[in-house]
Amino acid sequence: MKAYKEKIPGTSVSFEMVPIPGGKFKMGSPKSEEDRSDDEGPQVEVNIEPFWMGKYEVTWDEYDVWSFNLDIQRRKLIGKKATPLDEKADAVSRPTKPYTDMTFDMGHDEYPAICMTQLAAKMYCRWLSEKTGHFYRLPTEAEWEYACRAGTTTAYSFGDDPSKLDDYAWHYENADDAYHKVGKKKPNPWGLYDMHGNVSEWVLDQHSEKHYSTLKSGIGILDALLVPKTLYPRVVRGGSWDDDPEGLRSAARHPSNEDWKIQDPQIPKSIWYHTDALHVGFRLLRPLKPTSKENQKKYDLVPDNVKKERD
Repeated sequence: MKAYKEKIPGTSVSFEMVPIPGGKFKMGSPKSEEDRSDDEGPQVEVNIEPFWMGKYEVTWDEYDVWSFNLDIQRRKLIGKKATPLDEKADAVSRPTKPYTDMTFDMGHDEYPAICMTQLAAKMYCRWLSEKTGHFYRLPTEAEWEYACRAGTTTAYSFGDDPSKLDDYAWHYENADDAYHKVGKKKPNPWGLYDMHGNVSEWVLDQHSEKHYSTLKSGIGILDALLVPKTLYPRVVRGGSWDDDPEGLRSAARHPSNEDWKIQDPQIPKSIWYHTDALHVGFRLLRPLKPTSKENQKKYDLVPDNVKKERD
């Protein structure tokens, strides 16, 4: 496994992936950790298979290619015929147009994409998989925390002292009420940027305060995954520019809620946008081992009908 940079076919936009070695770790925080929440325990050992993870959070430069059909428009403009991969990608559902500028004037080029629902993030991954021929998805909660910790057992990937957080993260006390360009702080030990702060990141799991207490030590990622059954709450990780330092700890979990759609003028509310989640984005994961169609469904990655997310 090596780090690599991949260009989205038919565009000048690229993204970078970092290799994450397999191993085992204790998910959650010990009772002795300062500012921990009850939903972070009890700790449970999880076995992790190797994967690549996005070096940075997915940016608007990448996300807009899918959400605004920029790849299709470019093909039409230059008179280029769609490739077989293009045809598969074109068949993936895309969002309706947003009712307003979803950057909210905080910045676009090289800034993290925000305000999408978990469904939108998953469908972007599905589109990118068809577009590139490589399988991309959201991480599970266990995979995300494993990558964030990068072999550490401390509250943050750099230690327990929150006074050092400014070197690694954008958070409430230093972000000036806005997100920032990706990759401007120090990375964690495995070369991942903004795992703490900037924007919170979608994972695949449903949020349950008691979930960890139902798990057995030594399980794999599929056994640790809590597959969503209801629309709320689902999990975002890492904390954001709008969170206090304790919310950026490696084990900190944040549940989604209906208030993230308060300003949405649509009836019913959009399945694509969280108009009030200016702190929420996502990051890509690519497993090393090929993932069967059956296991893709176990990861809830191939919804039969995107409208089911309204239920």
